Amino acid sequence: MSKIEAKAVIWDMDGVIADTAPYHLSAWQEVFQEMGVKFTKEDFRHSFGQRNDTIIRNTMGEETSQEEIDAISGKKEASFRRRIEQNLKPLPGVIKLITSLKKHGFKIALASSAPIENIQLLSTGLGIENYFQTIISDKDVTEGKPSPQGFLLAAQRLGVEPKKCIVIEDSVAGVTAAKRAGMHCLAITNTHPRRSLKQAEFIVDTLEAVTANDLEGLLKPVE
Repeated sequence: MSKIEAKAVIWDMDGVIADTAPYHLSAWQEVFQEMGVKFTKEDFRHSFGQRNDTIIRNTMGEETSQEEIDAISGKKEASFRRRIEQNLKPLPGVIKLITSLKKHGFKIALASSAPIENIQLLSTGLGIENYFQTIISDKDVTEGKPSPQGFLLAAQRLGVEPKKCIVIEDSVAGVTAAKRAGMHCLAITNTHPRRSLKQAEFIVDTLEAVTANDLEGLLKPVE
């Protein structure tokens, strides 16, 4: 398959493949509470999809050192993994769609701002690790969403033009990143309401009704 013919779907992970938000929130609250810092559900909602260093600086202050950021981030992610391990299940429609995409000849990538340890835990736990031809984690990029860097790197590694890529996202920052990358976007309302995701071409409440043919349709030029 030439680069011209190649097509790809790039998946976000948190809030798209699995409902991880409650466990991320609890882990953030635990680590910030130990430091005497309040972190509300509203703070979390605004920061969802962002990199840890961005969340920590926004919460603790711009003067927070890299050493402190690494320590806080490490504690938070360890707490998250302990919590999610006992509660790991895919969101509705994910497994069916991902297997169907492979049969339809899509290249498949995962691009997340999460650490690789989280990605490995979830993808292995859900039995989907072999579907991804490349995985982008927090250490692969220098900029988090809404920067398009992660999605563009995924497309480059897959050998697919950005205009032939469809991103599946749930966060406002993620949808913005997809559009900045020159990619199509399917948004799912797991984390944000429809009105917040209106930059996406296709918005659904669940992936259960989405088919590989629906995604093929996004790649067809408008007559």
